[in-house]
Amino acid sequence: MLDTPGRQIKMAERYISRSSAIASRLLGGEVMIMSTADSTFFTLNEVASAIWQAADGYTPLSEIVADKICREFDVDREQAQRGAERFVDELSQHGILLVSDKPVIDSWLCLESQ
Repeated sequence: MLDTPGRQIKMAERYISRSSAIASRLLGGEVMIMSTADSTFFTLNEVASAIWQAADGYTPLSEIVADKICREFDVDREQAQRGAERFVDELSQHGILLVSDKPVIDSWLCLESQ
């Protein structure tokens, strides 16, 4: 994003993780997800499925887009980032994806390392 010619503004990183209040299955390269909270059902295409599978809570969304989406699907980074942001916003509104401005570390990972 540019604010004046040649000067780029860095957007805050977003970290995404999958909610535990969902049921999901991978079938033929697509992920099917149902929210247990409101029974909303989603079928994700290959690009959205790749974002979903990479939603580990500690990889920034911008890195997922650059390293996974742009490479695997040969898409422009800016266009891919906009699409990823829309996808994340929609699923987070249903509580399916959790979004943070800091890396998210699951409590079970902390217990496992003790």
